[in-house]
Parts: sequence; structure tokens; C-alpha cells
Amino acid sequence: MEELWPPPPREVADAIRSLCQRLLTETDALVNALAGPALVAQNDPALLADASLAEEDRALNRSDLVQWLTANVQHPGRRVEPYVGPRTTAYINDLVSRGIAPDFADAWRVALGIGWRRWLEECVAHCAAPDLLVGVLDVSAKSLAQYALDSVAALREAGLAAAMGNAGAEAVALIQLIAGGAPMAEDLAEGRLRYRLARWHVGLVLWVDDPEQADALDGAIPAMRAAGAGRSALVARASATSRWIWFSGPGIPDLHHVEKVMATAGVVRAAVGRPGHGLEGFRSSHQDALAAQALVTRLGSDRRLTAYADVELIDALTKDGAGARRFVVNTLGPLAEADVALRQALLTYVQCGFNTTRAAASLYAHRNTVERRVSRANELSAVKVEDNPTHVAAALLVLDIAPGIVATGPS
Repeated sequence: MEELWPPPPREVADAIRSLCQRLLTETDALVNALAGPALVAQNDPALLADASLAEEDRALNRSDLVQWLTANVQHPGRRVEPYVGPRTTAYINDLVSRGIAPDFADAWRVALGIGWRRWLEECVAHCAAPDLLVGVLDVSAKSLAQYALDSVAALREAGLAAAMGNAGAEAVALIQLIAGGAPMAEDLAEGRLRYRLARWHVGLVLWVDDPEQADALDGAIPAMRAAGAGRSALVARASATSRWIWFSGPGIPDLHHVEKVMATAGVVRAAVGRPGHGLEGFRSSHQDALAAQALVTRLGSDRRLTAYADVELIDALTKDGAGARRFVVNTLGPLAEADVALRQALLTYVQCGFNTTRAAASLYAHRNTVERRVSRANELSAVKVEDNPTHVAAALLVLDIAPGIVATGPS
């Protein structure tokens, strides 16, 4: 790439190299600080709603950050060429195929503001001499600003290339429009998708955490289709790491076959929406599945199969992670960090209508064992189950989905 400013003096170059080496050790913290605000700044509801795409966007942020830092370790203060690797290319292809057009320029503006503030802190802390500080800030500002401009241009070029080479994107883009709530005549959508909409639907999101596991993802779909014989299915490639599926029928589809497939699907994970009828049911069930996926991703849960109907309350409770943690700790007290068997017994007891016999049958445990565990759990709980069973059950459900939430922040 053409150099647009002279190389820095040796002492400035050495300082930039040292600062970048130091910041490379806190890459995760930097990405945590800028990824969320940058995602919101892209101003696209479809991107915000899809946890798989959001994770790919986070990976792009990390790649951009590491590229600039490592380039400045090797050639301090010089112009940095953006790296558009296979994962970034796949991500851009997915966005184009679904008709998603994020505002990358605004995302870079937000990310650059956050990153520059952290860079200033490091510079002030480690560049004691005023002349050195001015020199480092002068050349690093040029390098960072140009890197942002070059990166946005590279993403736009990748988007244009994807649009020219993606002849099969029409169906996925149409699904994105329908799922996103765009007005659409039902008969028109049926004809273009070759999928009947005037019936009952259940939407699913299947995903893996790593793009290199995509073969397992594509292997699970034929198994689901085969196990669900007699049901119509629509499958769309949502991203490199996720697939959208709808099963439909004249009655509410039975998804026991999904549970069986997921039990042997290894790294593949699934989120299931509530059933719905017609075009609106097609949309709402899909939106439920996306919300369930986002919940599992947000809480760092290792659940393999999550039905939104089971976690809707938890979704509402945990939009604010710090608030959810406070709710759990304040409600359960010492029980939040006690033996999981105690919490499971108390939760099952409440879910079984405070019937010890039913709870014992559900837990495959002796009635006396369940009674002892319930009693001990209630002793530990800050809020007693007889005083507020709704709060206790909700807090236990949050912990059941995200057992690590209590350890994610200060008391």
C-alpha cells in the first residue's frame, strides 16, 4: 500500500511497538468494550437479532484489532493494510445473501472512539517525555484513522464482490424480509419459496460456535428431515455458523424427533420457537427461536436444545446481566453457590406444585431424599419459597440456564 506519511523516529517507533505488545495481552477486554457499541451503531435490526451473525461481527472486530496491533509491532506507525480473510468473506457473503446492509462506517466511528480512548490511556501512562508523547500520538492517529478508512473501503469492496457472485441469494433475502416483518402477500411468498404458509409452523435455529464445525451443522439437517417424515421443511443458510429451519403441518408439528437428533448431534445447538399459524406464525416462531439463541449466547450457557416457551421469563429477566445477577444473589443468597442438587430439588418441587411425590418421580429420587434437599435448599435461600415462590423459581431457572452468572461480577 502507498505510504502517506514519513516513518516515525526510532524512539517513537520503539514506544509504539511496546504499547502494541502490551495491548495485545488484553485483546479480549478491548473487544468486549467495543464490539457491543459497534454492533448497535450498524443500525440493522436483523443483525442485532441474530446471535450467530453478531458473533461473526465480534470476530471481525477482533481480527481488525489484532491486525492493527500486530502490524504496528512489526512496522510501527506505518499504514496498515486491512485483512479480509476467509471468515470475513464468508460473513460478508451471508449479509449480502440476506439483504443485510450494516453501516460499517458508523461502526468504525464508534469503535475508533472507544479504542482511541484506551490508546490515550496507555500512551499517557508509558510515555513520560512530552516530546515522545506528542510524537507517538501524532503518528498513531494517522495510522488508526487511515486504517479505519481503508477497512471500510475493503468491506464495501467485499460486499460488491459478494453481490456479483451470489446468484442464489434471492430466496434467503426473501426469507429475511418475511421473518423481519416486511409486508408480504402469502400466496406470493409461497410461490417463491415453494413452501406452504397457510398451516402451522415451528421455527428453529441450528448453530455451531466455530465455523470449522459447519460440517456437523449440515450433517444434522438431513437427520432432522428424515426423522420428521411427513412434515414439510424449509431450510435456509443464515450464516457460516447457523441455519434456519421451519417444520410445518396441518396441525402443530411434533418436534420429538428434533430432541432425538440433538441428543446425538455433538457440537450442534438448537433453539426452538413457539408454534404459530400462517405467515404471522412463520415469523413469530422464527423470532422466538432467534430470541432463545440470543439468550443462550448472552448467558454463555452450554445448553444444546432450548425452547423459547421454557425460557421467555428468563429472557426478560436477563436483558441486563448485572441486574440478573443481583436478582439471583438477592433472592437465593447462599443457595446460589450451593450444591446443584439442592437447587434442582427445590426448582422441581415448585414446578410440581409443591408436591414432593411428583418431584421425587421427576428427579428419579426417593421421596425422603427430595424432602431433605428441599428443606436444606429453603434454609439456604435468602427468600423462602413459601414467601415468594415465583421469585425463587425464576432465580433458580436463571441459574439452571447460566450457572456461571453468579461468578461474573462483584458482589
